[in-house]
Amino acid sequence: MVSHFPWLSALWSMPLIGAGVIMVLPATQRHLAKCTALMTSIAILAMAVALAVQFQPQGNEYQFVESHIWIPSFGAGYILGIDGIALALVLLTAVLVPLILLAGWNDAGGRGRLVHTYVALILAVEGMVLISLIALDVLLFFMFFEAMLIPLYFLVGSFGGTGRSGSDVAAGAAPRAALKFLLYNLFGGLIMLAAVIGLYVVTAHSGVFGSGTFDFRAIATAVSSGQLGINPAALNAMFLGFMFAFAVKAPLWPFHTWLPGAAVEATPAAAVLMMSIVDKVGTFGMLRYCLQLFPDASVTFRPFIITLSVIAIIYGAIVAIGQTDVMRLIAYTSISHFGFIVLGIFVMTSQGQSGSTLYMVNHGISTAALFLIAGFLVSRRGTRTIAAYGGVQKVAPVLAGTFMVAGLATLALPGLAPFMSEFLVLIGTFTRYPAFAVLASVALVLSSIYILWLYQRMMTGPVTDGNDKLRDLLPRELAVVTPLIALLLVLGIYPKPALDVINPAVDRTLITIGQQGPATAPATPMTAEGPHP
Repeated sequence: MVSHFPWLSALWSMPLIGAGVIMVLPATQRHLAKCTALMTSIAILAMAVALAVQFQPQGNEYQFVESHIWIPSFGAGYILGIDGIALALVLLTAVLVPLILLAGWNDAGGRGRLVHTYVALILAVEGMVLISLIALDVLLFFMFFEAMLIPLYFLVGSFGGTGRSGSDVAAGAAPRAALKFLLYNLFGGLIMLAAVIGLYVVTAHSGVFGSGTFDFRAIATAVSSGQLGINPAALNAMFLGFMFAFAVKAPLWPFHTWLPGAAVEATPAAAVLMMSIVDKVGTFGMLRYCLQLFPDASVTFRPFIITLSVIAIIYGAIVAIGQTDVMRLIAYTSISHFGFIVLGIFVMTSQGQSGSTLYMVNHGISTAALFLIAGFLVSRRGTRTIAAYGGVQKVAPVLAGTFMVAGLATLALPGLAPFMSEFLVLIGTFTRYPAFAVLASVALVLSSIYILWLYQRMMTGPVTDGNDKLRDLLPRELAVVTPLIALLLVLGIYPKPALDVINPAVDRTLITIGQQGPATAPATPMTAEGPHP
């Protein structure tokens, strides 16, 4: 799609401009700051929808392309473009941020400029996520991939740990969780930086480009055609550098330990921003950069990564069952779900990768619904402890009902959005590696245990002391929950529009990396060298 209007530049810069405007508003204009943030996010959603309407799934691989010279001495350019995979995640981001702002309407309190800072940080994260999804220059992607850590650090460390009482609040827990989040991800970024530099050096010495380049499209084309001639050891090292950073960001077991603490200490809105939006940049990076820049290394390390994915699926589900903290339980379910996403990516089948991309979208919606509804409940009761609840459905039936729908979506009940994505991942996995598909299916049973048991303990039975005066969902909260439940139902019953956008992009990725789709690829034994011919 050729367009004279810089759609993509406007898309990612609008939230950053909105954040800047909010920060210069007078400190007393707290309501205006929140309204400005909400209106900005709605304008971004409108722009994302306009992009989706104009996008042609069967057209050019990357559309609305913008290309300008940035740092010519380093071969870096300001290059933006969007494909079907990125478009799906752009729409997810644009849909969730207005709901996150509404859900966290009162999170920042009312002192000084805290409200301004809180909503501006959320918009800043949105802008950095958007440019990470649409960047077609490796250096440009890396810069914003790392930069988004800073506003998230402050959202967790400065605004987390509030709204609870008693044993749930540990002194300094939120700053410690924020620091752990930052250090883990900065270390992953440092390893990736070495790989980015190595990639530049390889392109500079290849003789293909004349000098080094960070142009993703040019490098991917050269790799696919075999023109670069990279030493396999160097190729493997660079792949591991990228993969490590993405595995930490996602996060994939065993690099997940920062997530539960950060998720439970952040405000529910900030936690959803992190788990439903930011973490998807990690799995998106695997699909775009790891596979397309390093296809041979991806095949080499595929057995190891698939093994980690299956461990994550089962581990996250088992640990979730034993949790006594409702927010920590939901955080561990995300670790299991990210295992499914990574599994679908690295089985390298069209069904698996389409399922993974759809799973990113559906996980974002279902986790947002479950976490935010749980957050509304915790804000009323003042504790995250599951045992403190009971009989909630008798005093807050709408809250309990929506919690049940979100929970059933999390366990991939047929008819709700995550079912189709999980089904596609399992089908794509079974095509190549049936044993791993069977192991991953164990999580279906485990997820039923932790979700249904959670609902039974919190929502059914007699009303526990202290819960008798719990309010049901307020109009503002219903405005947050209703669109999420509607999306879970619509995408569960009719996922075709999303798959029509995703499938052509996935097929192009598989062609680029030289992998057959599941319709023609026989099941093959797993070896360190990849599938046998």
